[in-house]
Amino acid sequence: MMYKEILVRFGDLTLKGKNQNFFLKSLFKLMKLKMEGLNVDVENQHDRIFIHLNDENPEEVIKRLFLVSGVSSYSLVVKCSTDLQDIKETSLKLMEEKVKSETTFKVNVKRSNKDYPMKSPEVTKAVSGFVLSHHKLLKVDVHNPSVELDIEIRRDGAYLYNTHDRLLGGYPVGVAGKGLLMLSGGIDSPVAGFMAMKQGVEIECIHFESTPLTSIESAQKVVDLVKKLAKYAPNNKINLHMVPFKEIHVKLLENIPESYNITIMRRMMYRIATLLAIKKGCLAIINGESVGQVASQTLGSMYTINSVTSFPILRPLCTYDKQDIIKISRDIDCYDLSIKPFEDCCTVYVPKAPATAPKLEKAQLFEQMFDFETMVAWAVENTNSIIIDKDSDLNLPDLGLEVREVLQELKKNNQ
Repeated sequence: MMYKEILVRFGDLTLKGKNQNFFLKSLFKLMKLKMEGLNVDVENQHDRIFIHLNDENPEEVIKRLFLVSGVSSYSLVVKCSTDLQDIKETSLKLMEEKVKSETTFKVNVKRSNKDYPMKSPEVTKAVSGFVLSHHKLLKVDVHNPSVELDIEIRRDGAYLYNTHDRLLGGYPVGVAGKGLLMLSGGIDSPVAGFMAMKQGVEIECIHFESTPLTSIESAQKVVDLVKKLAKYAPNNKINLHMVPFKEIHVKLLENIPESYNITIMRRMMYRIATLLAIKKGCLAIINGESVGQVASQTLGSMYTINSVTSFPILRPLCTYDKQDIIKISRDIDCYDLSIKPFEDCCTVYVPKAPATAPKLEKAQLFEQMFDFETMVAWAVENTNSIIIDKDSDLNLPDLGLEVREVLQELKKNNQ
């Protein structure tokens, strides 16, 4: 059957009361942006969005829908007139296409047009009887049907569908404000960024690069991961802030006891991220920490590390199982990038016995061994920021040995 419309539902947005209009306007704008280049019409009908396909391939449209946060589900829809006979015949065609063996079904009718001369139960009874009399493989089961036929009667016609598939849910990107994502090259942080975006948070990304202590391929992996996340951003673009972390990294290796190295490193990162978040107008810091997953993510470690900042920290994955995180990573096409064997500054010199319950007093004492405040301020001041879009062709390994030099040269060429 030739589908001409896709019906899209809002989900949690319907709970927003007086603020609902703001959320829906944001969603409608985001959806239109994601449909750019396709010959479709996006129509907002108060409690639904209808996408009129205009002979466009529905598979491509559905693919784009999975880049839109704030919509909960969709259905491929057949539209007919509100004439009861037309509804009956269209219903039969849908069920004949859907059902090829004996099964049970149920008809659900929603009468949005309250001026329609028949009540919903009357339409349900008439359509069910007609379909049953012409389709001998069907039996009615109103409690636990295998197939459901939904009919929405509106002023401009009747909309029929028998699929109900989930989308991202959440809220449109940007309605919740902006957050700064601490992005490593691993599995967790890109997923945390995606989960934050899905809940309406626009993100910028911060990465701590230590070339040549770490390879430039590690930094390239981060660029490529930002490209994947940029697909979900309103304009397909995300700001990436590359922090020159090598000097701090060296000082840590020279001055800090091995068991506390990761703890102090993370404290430095939080200090830098806080200053940069304030500078960029972000309202929270986001990271991929999951309780107990590694030594720096025990509650004791989180307490000691987190104490350097009073800024809000969002941990979307804090209670997630690793396999759940991996599944989402695969779903958003980040997993194969994340497992590439290029280590970042958090993994290249992992202590043999990292402290799992580091003491705040000890961490503060060890930090007195070098002038970290000057180094943190310098790192913030010398952070290089670049805009990454989903189709970016930036390839750092082809451009030089140290990320800092490469980005400075790119900035100079763009001025």
